Amino acid sequence: MFNKKVSFIAISVISCILYYLFAYHLERTAFGKLILLWTVLFAGYTYFINSNFSFKNLAAIAILFRLVFLIAMPNLSQDFYRFIWDGRMILEGLNPYIYLPQTFIEEEFFIIEQSEELYAGMGPMNGSHYTNYPPLNQLCFLLAALFSSKSILCSVIVMRLQIILADIGIIYFGSKLLRKLNINPNNIFLYALNPFIIIELTGNLHYEPVMLFFLIVALYLFHKRKWMLSGFLFAFSISIKLIPLLFLPIFLKRFLVRGKKVKWKENGIKLLLFYSIIISTTGILFLPFVSEFLIDSYSNSVGLWFRSFEFNASFYYIFREIGYLFRGYNEIAVIGKIAPILTIIFLLSVSLFRRNKTTAEIITSMLFALSFYYFTTTTMHPWYLATLVVLSIFTKYRFPIIWSFVIILSYQAYANTPWKENLWFVALEYFIVYGYLIYELKKPTQRLSGKNCYEKEKESGL
Repeated sequence: MFNKKVSFIAISVISCILYYLFAYHLERTAFGKLILLWTVLFAGYTYFINSNFSFKNLAAIAILFRLVFLIAMPNLSQDFYRFIWDGRMILEGLNPYIYLPQTFIEEEFFIIEQSEELYAGMGPMNGSHYTNYPPLNQLCFLLAALFSSKSILCSVIVMRLQIILADIGIIYFGSKLLRKLNINPNNIFLYALNPFIIIELTGNLHYEPVMLFFLIVALYLFHKRKWMLSGFLFAFSISIKLIPLLFLPIFLKRFLVRGKKVKWKENGIKLLLFYSIIISTTGILFLPFVSEFLIDSYSNSVGLWFRSFEFNASFYYIFREIGYLFRGYNEIAVIGKIAPILTIIFLLSVSLFRRNKTTAEIITSMLFALSFYYFTTTTMHPWYLATLVVLSIFTKYRFPIIWSFVIILSYQAYANTPWKENLWFVALEYFIVYGYLIYELKKPTQRLSGKNCYEKEKESGL
């Protein structure tokens, strides 16, 4: 018992030191150092999740590791500069959806504090496009501006505290949902102690934890048959990041199918009301930003991810090479339109042909629907993976955990000047991910983990 306690403290201290080095003494161009720190941190993570420590102890170190980053400037992403810009724009009474940072800089109209520094930080590519962050996310940025409108570091601290609080909420409600599904609540630490989650989200200020907090609470309430309240929380999740929109069709069978019969009359109205709550609440949250230019600017900004950007893609890179072979140029404009159509087809097939009658089955369908989207997208930034990681802990699949380790290979692109991807690293990343996914699909009866027992949730009415 004494040795176990000593080893727990020792590995916790070592992990804190490594997180400190990662947060304050690492440039993303130093790929060798990045890989070394990443690998050792994952070794500690493996130790924690495979040891029988108490929930409180694991929760404490999960929070402690995040607090190490509290006053650090993000070093793997520049997006936070745009977050601060948007928040300060709203504070000045301006709509961030219809103004470009580039315009203010070119006209030397510095309406917010530290305009030039923020624009230099976000870069010309980000600054030349309209913001694509939904309204509740903009509220988070506004809170940072309210508490600190003149200091970038203080704004970073405010935003980081929001993300840490969201992760604490995920630990709390995620563990409650796990218990409801008869799964070991310590599974939540597959997410909460994951170095990828801590570094990419808390460290680099990506707002996935806030989105996932609302999503987990929505699923928890839905499981408790409080589906109307669940709808509001689902809308809040969408209003942080749009990704949960993909999941809406997956709820069809839970409402409509009982046994082998479709209950249109009994539950059709409930389904329509559930969707109406989500869509109308999302729409209402956009109302403060409504203008004649909103739809065009926002849709163009979102569409750019399909038509113009490419990073760490999977099948898209194969299709791109085929395009080069037969057409002689990059077919991203065409492939970027086809990929969403394929995602919709897959999503409908998952929604209509899988059972999706229990919460566990719904979450599993969410996992595979989103995985398909990420496998076919033109742009797969590392932090996108957070949603798959948190969904996976409620299922028997662990390929997102494996992916969360190997996705660091994508950062090899930043070791080059100028920025350039090495497709051999991308190929290795996806070879490992697909290999493990195939392994899991061939062993559907595996246990959730070495110490967890998955008991199938009983079907129940709404």
